[in-house]
Amino acid sequence: MDMIGEWQISESGKSVLEWLLDSDPAIRWQVMRDLLDAPEDVVAAERARVATEGWGAQLLGKQEADGRWEGAAWNHGWNSTMHVLWLLCHMGLDPSSDEAWRAVGIVRDQVTWQGCGPLECDNNLFFAGEIEPCINGQVAMVGAYFGQDVHGIVHRLLGEQLPDGGWNCEAPSGSTRSSFNTTICVLEALLEYERADGGTPEVTAARLRGQEYLLERRLFRRLSTGEVIERDRKSGAAWTRFSFPTWWYYDVLRGLEYLRSAGVAPDERVAEAITLVMSKRDGDGRWPLDVRYPGVMPVEMDEGEGRPSRWNTLRAMRVLKWYGMRG
Repeated sequence: MDMIGEWQISESGKSVLEWLLDSDPAIRWQVMRDLLDAPEDVVAAERARVATEGWGAQLLGKQEADGRWEGAAWNHGWNSTMHVLWLLCHMGLDPSSDEAWRAVGIVRDQVTWQGCGPLECDNNLFFAGEIEPCINGQVAMVGAYFGQDVHGIVHRLLGEQLPDGGWNCEAPSGSTRSSFNTTICVLEALLEYERADGGTPEVTAARLRGQEYLLERRLFRRLSTGEVIERDRKSGAAWTRFSFPTWWYYDVLRGLEYLRSAGVAPDERVAEAITLVMSKRDGDGRWPLDVRYPGVMPVEMDEGEGRPSRWNTLRAMRVLKWYGMRG
């Protein structure tokens, strides 16, 4: 079955794909690559515009002379160095572009964790990370994507994997059960590291164990009882409500996006999650922004909670396409 199917025409008269393409280069090039299978040269030309137009150019323009964004390696909002690099990674800023090399090079050489984490990490350079696996996962992901040395973070993460296959920022406080939030951040990091560096058998094995942690729980059920996890124990976030940017929060669509990106062959353990994704499509064939987490966005990319979201629509459509390709 073709999971893309005949997408409905919206009230404005545009198809969903036309609506997606009538957007920022960060959206357009991914639609061309992932949904339209456009020629590589066409995709590459559109991707190159991320550095010089729209959201990507706006974010790059906000970098301060010392290499930081908003004066911090990391903050409790969403506009710090780490968060902006996370966005640029998801927008697909070409790591080999002059703009990426300049911006990331200053971060590598000058930005430290001074005042942004535990005192013992103050002198750590940015891509050395700090101590929380959730934060370190996000730093390692963007570092690997932009061609930086994150071997130290990855080595630390491997040593922090819990017996159930996942990770938890509260493990140092005695927690022996993994967290979906932390686990997805680490999985995305290990996958990007493997792509960039080729990985090692140890890294791949750890990632596959973490991947099974999600699949065994069908992406949103308790392993012990099989009941749906309505809300995250720590943050109160509902895993059935889709956001973008996700930041450190887990949700079902994010879990599916990881599996798609990792090239996992979908099986019956993701079927319920796919049904949930399909149920959220509105009458115009679009997906809304279910939730936007409190904080300061460095650049506005959607029309707000409850409104159709190009990011969520792109992500949902390519997940459905991936599921439809199963053997």
